[in-house]
Amino acid sequence: MRHRKCLLETVAIVALVSCCIGLSTKAHAQGTQAPAKGATILPVPEPPFEGVIGRKASESKSDFPRAVTAPNGAPNVLLIMTDDTGFGAASTFGGPIPTPSLDRIYQQGLCYNQFHTTALCSPTRSALLTGRNHHSVGFGNISEFATGYPGYDSIIPKSAGTIGNILEDNGYTTSWFGKHHLIPDWQQSTAGPFDQWAGGLGFEYFYGFLGGDTDNWHPALFENTTPVLPPFGDPNYILIHDMTDHAINWIRTQHSVAADKPFLMYFAPGNGHAPHHASKDWIAKFKGQFDQGWDKQREATLANQKRLGIVPADTVLTPRPVQIPAWDSLSDDQKKVYARMMEVYAAAVAQSDYEIGRLFDSLVQAGQLDNTLVIYIEGDNGASAEGTLQGTTNEVGLGAPEPESLPFLVSMMDQLGSDRTYNHYPVGWALAMDTPFQWTKQVASHFGGTRNGMCLSWPNKIKAHHEIRSQFSHVIDIVPTILEAVGVQAPLILNGTTQKPLQGVSMVYTFDDAKAPTRHNTQYFEIAANRGLYKDGWMASTTPLRLPWQVTGVEPDPDDFPWELYNVAQDFSQSRNLATENPKKLQELEQLFLIEAVKYNVLPIDSSFADRANPAIRPNLNRGRTHFTYYPGMIRIPEASAPDIKNKSFRITADVDVPQAGADGVLMTQGGRFGGWGLLVLDRKPMFAYAFSNQDGDKYPYQKKYKFRIKTTEPLAPGKHAIVFDFAYDGGGIGKGGKGTLTVDGRKVGEGRIELTQSLRFSLDESFDVGQDTGSPVIDEYDDKMPFKFSGTLNKLDVDLGADQLTPQKQGELERLKRDFAFRNQ
Repeated sequence: MRHRKCLLETVAIVALVSCCIGLSTKAHAQGTQAPAKGATILPVPEPPFEGVIGRKASESKSDFPRAVTAPNGAPNVLLIMTDDTGFGAASTFGGPIPTPSLDRIYQQGLCYNQFHTTALCSPTRSALLTGRNHHSVGFGNISEFATGYPGYDSIIPKSAGTIGNILEDNGYTTSWFGKHHLIPDWQQSTAGPFDQWAGGLGFEYFYGFLGGDTDNWHPALFENTTPVLPPFGDPNYILIHDMTDHAINWIRTQHSVAADKPFLMYFAPGNGHAPHHASKDWIAKFKGQFDQGWDKQREATLANQKRLGIVPADTVLTPRPVQIPAWDSLSDDQKKVYARMMEVYAAAVAQSDYEIGRLFDSLVQAGQLDNTLVIYIEGDNGASAEGTLQGTTNEVGLGAPEPESLPFLVSMMDQLGSDRTYNHYPVGWALAMDTPFQWTKQVASHFGGTRNGMCLSWPNKIKAHHEIRSQFSHVIDIVPTILEAVGVQAPLILNGTTQKPLQGVSMVYTFDDAKAPTRHNTQYFEIAANRGLYKDGWMASTTPLRLPWQVTGVEPDPDDFPWELYNVAQDFSQSRNLATENPKKLQELEQLFLIEAVKYNVLPIDSSFADRANPAIRPNLNRGRTHFTYYPGMIRIPEASAPDIKNKSFRITADVDVPQAGADGVLMTQGGRFGGWGLLVLDRKPMFAYAFSNQDGDKYPYQKKYKFRIKTTEPLAPGKHAIVFDFAYDGGGIGKGGKGTLTVDGRKVGEGRIELTQSLRFSLDESFDVGQDTGSPVIDEYDDKMPFKFSGTLNKLDVDLGADQLTPQKQGELERLKRDFAFRNQ
């Protein structure tokens, strides 16, 4: 074992030296292409003045600089990537969820059954937009896990310009709708900087959300860099419809104003990702369709895949991990709840596909679909196993002292998918949505985490219709494909910065030749020490040592991960491990992985989540501050940039003027229904509300007491007041309770206990707001009043923080919990 480790270290050193002196490799050569005719490689020079300048205007001739234009006949590009949708989910790929819009692209184009992602959100999206491997552009993990190493700093370098940057400079209009998740955690506030926001990445218009997910009923939206509030009180509002309306309007406007100018649109719905939100009529369509359970669904999906030719006829269904219960072993109530959770997920995915169909219809109406290259990627990784073995109504509330009870889950069945839940389905359904493969999202070593369905069409150029392509391909191939289709070469220098070579391979060679040999011959995979290496039909994969749905566990040494070997040219689903039979081939691929790891900034390989989840290792604008002053209108401040009131005492002081008619509304809030707090005035009476999670035992049966209210019976008189809330933390650990006291003008008007507090994070998407609540309400009492803007005058608001009350031992406990929380909520 020691000899083997030394050999691998030697290989790594040789690879590092090779990279430093610039030796070329076959894999590197794959990323270069001959310039297209008329292509621009170096920056476009300033256009010369071609008029005449005389002594007088009468002797002169004017000439305006000519704008850069796209190559003649260049297509529009519609790039679609959905979220957390596995290979076996969509009906196009044999799954149970109808996706007629994806079918539509397949019918008029091509379907790829060996297309791969990185196994996680931000990494895949960074690779998609840059055409480089995710570690090469700083996204070895999600942005919230940045550790500061070159492959893990969550900052796309200027040397890796995006497809937006390139096409913007080549005569295209560019836009981005939906999920972002590529902004460093500490740069998501409106204080900027904005070079990692959509505009800085080459997309001239953005309408969407910044993080990994959002509440689809109360989304944390931005238009470019400006916060946008959803239309509160509209019972029919849902983000995917709103987002599609904005995208259609953008296409129509662009075509009306500049009909000859092509566009690039990146459309990125978040629907497959938790929370699984969908309209009631969509949920109703799936009633009873998953009562057979996940085991039979896997069998049915594989049979469909074989019938459709999506997988070879000899494909083997990989076994269900023993840790996931058999469907037949569940109780009747479990089956009932879990089936409903899957119905809601199916509705969310199907509704998203329907809205994408509306986009296609708008292109037909504008006469633009024939010259539009549509690339529709169904998922940025495999289906998510982060919903625990029993699913949840609140994916951010998994730090509660005890799991949600089965009676509580049963009582919430009819509210799954509504604004009352932040729901996620059980692990068994994630495995079913990844049929026929092993594992799920997070697991980069196996195709259950990395293989996703992809269809594309371009009616003007692609003559093949409804054909399958089986060449090995990867998300880094998308940018080279677009550039070759457009007729533009990737620049050597972009905005003054020398560019890294593209690392993907154009897929245009597959458009008209189903039997063309694969050109993407080598590809590494890595997420949190789960590693894989594909080479010429073989795949080496490490065995996961932490299950993707575990909420606690050891952090294994990367050297302890066993390796498996698959001949995927003959074994489509990675069902037969050949490591014992062919150790020489396995050793060859292990060594090649290490070479690739050095080349693409994968090192250091780290299986831990403790360091990644610890905010102390990342920049923070507020580090060391204990006093903050805010004014009304300051909204959408992300949690990483807000005062951290967790695990300590704190004071909030609001300076207000109350008119003669009285005043109500939110003075300050953070988070919302699923975890958060707020200082507000309700029925003219000050109140402090605290939500540890969505359960509210004082108001609803089967629920724990996880919401607390400290209030007064005395209404505020007209005039100027100082409303103060003091919280005295019990100390002695993390997430403890404490005593809260309300005072008005120095006089105590209310007090009470908050028995447990959030030690980790209040929300994944909701923000810190002053003077109103831009997300979901902390308590139901003001749900019908949202955004519940304070109707008096809020002059200013101060927050003062006490010291962290943690011993080194308790600090370690906190970091372990942060690791577990982050692990569950990627």
